[in-house]
Amino acid sequence: MRIALHHISEVGVRAGRILLAERDLEMLGLVDRDPQPPDDRIERVSDLPSYQVLGSDDTSPEIRVEAALVAGIDCVLWVDADRLMARYGADFARRGVTLLAGCNLGTGVAPALASHEAARATSMLNTTIAWTEPGTPRRRGEPIPFPDPIGARWARPHHTDMADQAFVAPVSGQWAGAMARVTGAGEDGDTTRIVGVADLAPHLEALAFAAGLLAVTAYPPGAHRPAVADEYLARALGAGLTVASYSMATEG
Repeated sequence: MRIALHHISEVGVRAGRILLAERDLEMLGLVDRDPQPPDDRIERVSDLPSYQVLGSDDTSPEIRVEAALVAGIDCVLWVDADRLMARYGADFARRGVTLLAGCNLGTGVAPALASHEAARATSMLNTTIAWTEPGTPRRRGEPIPFPDPIGARWARPHHTDMADQAFVAPVSGQWAGAMARVTGAGEDGDTTRIVGVADLAPHLEALAFAAGLLAVTAYPPGAHRPAVADEYLARALGAGLTVASYSMATEG
């Protein structure tokens, strides 16, 4: 696989390192940068159409989206970009390529965890997702059980179409996390399963971004978010994402 990477933050740098550990990576191309130090699997991008996918961790990535469209290759964004998905989705579909946006904790990992657990349930009752963001911890709100070292945190509601409920918990310091709580009904009662991840913030975000770059070929042409394909979570797990889980049963 030949991947072109446009990075402007530590998330992109770490994602590049994750990609270099993948056996099926043929070449990592850096957009507007020379590799330092030189490496036989890293080069400066000079011919974008020779790559299969262009990824960017830019929070304003429209120029990269247009470049991928012109080159006729897939595009993966770290940022959730509703406006760009709506504007360019049909164009990507006509070109037979994919725009995959939101490869981050909130719109990538958390809903992917929920989607995976929901697929295991016979009859769904409720799905809740939550993730952290940098900020001053709240003193009230919705209690969210993130894995250690974050632990339980108060969170505020967040509008989403990816779960029945979503919450964001501000945290200070270097840690970040995401969680999914899925309740399903069965003949013997209801079962609630909680799955979550916690790690250094830039590392988790880099895993979320890199997983999208590795999984983009599993998506049909057009604009998509990560959670619609199991391959996204599988790639994140394969790249080192560690998931903690807990189950509770209520007799019917």
